[in-house]
Amino acid sequence: QVQLVESGGGLVQAGGSLRLSCAASGRTFSSYAMGWFRQAPGKKREFVAAIDWRGGDTYYADSMKGRFTISRDNAKNTVYLQVNSLKPEDTAVYYCAARGSSGLYYRAFEYTYWGQGTQVTVSS
Repeated sequence: QVQLVESGGGLVQAGGSLRLSCAASGRTFSSYAMGWFRQAPGKKREFVAAIDWRGGDTYYADSMKGRFTISRDNAKNTVYLQVNSLKPEDTAVYYCAARGSSGLYYRAFEYTYWGQGTQVTVSS
């Protein structure tokens, strides 16, 4: 069982940056593949980025490449999402997710555990 708690969201002006964090409980965090998703009001949840259990491999949605960076610190049981050059269309609730296996996953149903989300609002 893994519990995930996101933090780091907030209100930011367009062009700004945020680093979202996702803290995981449990002693086996390093054996979980992790991902970030987001959901804007009235829209479906969409994949942002994924990272394998060691942090050596990452995968991004095409539309997220360049401004989003996923990373993890297994010693701190935390995965991060750095977002730069924020745009109003990045406004959404951002969720982290975990799956107890190796590999990279971009579909929501492939993840077992989800956090409660953190709100990111970008003003123009």
